[in-house]
Amino acid sequence: MRLPRVREISVNGFLFKLAAPVIFLRGQLQGQLQGQLRGLVVVLVWQKSGIGCQVQFSMTQFSTTRFFITTFQGLNSIMVSIRKFLFTSLLLLSASSQSVLAQQMNTASPESVGVASAGLQEATTRLQRHIDNGDIAGVVAAVARDGKLIYFEALGQMDLEQGKVMPEDALFRIYSMSRQLTSAAVLQLYDQGKFQFDDPVSKYLPQFADQRVLIDSNSTDVMQTKTRTADMTIAHLLTHTSGLGSRSSRLYVENNVRDRNITLDELVDNAARVPLFHEPGSAFLYGLHATILGKLVEIWSGQPFDEYLKQHLFEPLGMDSTMFWATGADAERLAVVYRPTNGKLAPYEIETVPFNVQPNLIEGGVGMLSTVMDYMQFAQMVLNKGELNGTRLLSEATATLMYENAVPAQAMPIGTDGYWLGSGWTLGGFNLVMDPSTYDFPVSQGTIWWDGSAGTRFFIDPEQNMITVIMAQVSPSNGGGFREEFTETVDAAITDRR
Repeated sequence: MRLPRVREISVNGFLFKLAAPVIFLRGQLQGQLQGQLRGLVVVLVWQKSGIGCQVQFSMTQFSTTRFFITTFQGLNSIMVSIRKFLFTSLLLLSASSQSVLAQQMNTASPESVGVASAGLQEATTRLQRHIDNGDIAGVVAAVARDGKLIYFEALGQMDLEQGKVMPEDALFRIYSMSRQLTSAAVLQLYDQGKFQFDDPVSKYLPQFADQRVLIDSNSTDVMQTKTRTADMTIAHLLTHTSGLGSRSSRLYVENNVRDRNITLDELVDNAARVPLFHEPGSAFLYGLHATILGKLVEIWSGQPFDEYLKQHLFEPLGMDSTMFWATGADAERLAVVYRPTNGKLAPYEIETVPFNVQPNLIEGGVGMLSTVMDYMQFAQMVLNKGELNGTRLLSEATATLMYENAVPAQAMPIGTDGYWLGSGWTLGGFNLVMDPSTYDFPVSQGTIWWDGSAGTRFFIDPEQNMITVIMAQVSPSNGGGFREEFTETVDAAITDRR
């Protein structure tokens, strides 16, 4: 079920039409929201046809929300800015016979969970500065602590050329933040006894049985190989220690291993056809492992990978806006990727098959679109050790594996400098902070996190019981350091350090 988009607002009996949808609520066919705001009765209405239903909220304070109004008694352009606007109560309704088990997060004032509002406002100010400086076109960011949403901002534009304001439910290419969703599906099937972590991959994908290893891992000569001495296991795939490489590696590019025009089966065959970069379990090499795991999900579950995710992960978590491609109304909220070019941001298409077209390759490693709030729901489930709003998706024992380094000792450390030197990798597909001193931005030991190559990032911090999710669309992903500065500013806003 997609989130309806509010396009009309009634204030004290006057009907306004919105130039762009700005508030997004989950509902069924027709809904109504009522609340008291600065002495005005505000009613937001969305409607299709048929059955009607009602959702009521009480409103207190939250972040700035802008309504762009196109018509009001002959006036063509009126903007109403509503500040400090908070949802304190939420009813979710389902459009199908199955109940939606996940609900939107509860909200709270930052101070109630030990965070300073002024510090979060400074985070907004700094993000806006990155937009004004041309580092990024727009951004959506959220912060939660103790299971409560304390910050949620959408700033800038999703499309500079069309002048489209960044909506709160903007779709982003999350690239490598897809991996953790795929790994969660794998862990669900582990809970069901479908496999063991030390099972050889060739048990399920026999094309990997006789795969050889490059003599020189820097070579692209597929004839210069040696016999593999160890089995590639499921654990190796989850921890990037299988010997497979990156989709952008010279070996894979020259041998056409990965292309969004090919099918998942074809990619698996391609990955098995070329040699491994190293012996399984002997080294960490970040690569296309999660895409291979997507095929294993199909084998273990008997379902297409995307259908499995939708039924067993996205729908139970209420992740209505996480998908592999966007068409129709969804495509209208897909943010444009920008690249700095000659001193300004210019549209840049990373893929030969864009994300508003159905690809042949359903790619668990880098192939998904999502929103900040969808990913926040997922992250809260992970922080809760496998449960959200009374719905358990993973056993607590299995969810705990998401927080434990699983890289073999001989493959540690997983890098030679920067945060790689102080990190591990878990069976949940997460980077694990093991030594915060190696990071150039503040993190707690035991935090699990990762990011995407088009400007997205998340942190799940069990020590501070805190989640941050931030998404923009810029390539390269640095964007003037907007993600690092956001992390620093949010960290500085914590008044109750745990």
